[in-house]
Amino acid sequence: MLITFEGIDGCGKSTQIELLKNYFIDKGIPFSFFREPGGTEISERIRSLLLHETKEMDPVTELLLFSAARSQLINEKILPLLKKNQMVILDRFYDSTTAYQGYGRESADLASIQTLNRMATHNTKPDLTFYLKIQPEAAARRTSKNEKDRMENSGTGFFKKVVDGYDTLAKQEKRFHIINAEMSPDQIHSEIVAIIENYQQSQTL
Repeated sequence: MLITFEGIDGCGKSTQIELLKNYFIDKGIPFSFFREPGGTEISERIRSLLLHETKEMDPVTELLLFSAARSQLINEKILPLLKKNQMVILDRFYDSTTAYQGYGRESADLASIQTLNRMATHNTKPDLTFYLKIQPEAAARRTSKNEKDRMENSGTGFFKKVVDGYDTLAKQEKRFHIINAEMSPDQIHSEIVAIIENYQQSQTL
């Protein structure tokens, strides 16, 4: 089972992922967790280049580097785990590329990005995607004191376009579950756990 978390920076993904990891540990459910970009030696090197080592980058270069990191992670780590029916949690997946590089950067037309996403994921799709929705202004207040990477410094106007992208994806994809990211962490966690449990029950019927 592949569970992905999506949303703009400051939406609370990291907090919810930690809560879910603890939930699985308490339940004795084995799982693996990876972040994007990252998770392998090659992917982590690309992450450093994308987020920390370069201030300016061509949007198409950015798109291709994110996809390259994803392809390595999928092939090296995630596909072998899924073939063993392991639970995998991902902090971001190809929906981030569609929202950030497609809607936000307008790096390429959406059809081309969708084709690239299929290639980079080796046709792997999430079972459940949790979209923690928050307005860019609220997210900016949450992260105002944080040290920001290159993507996080893109500005409110950019993140408004990213949110529009996520909202569109949520309407198109049944696997998407919109979560109000301005609720309390415990409320959000309870909602996420209920969705996972309902999904697991539906798969056993």
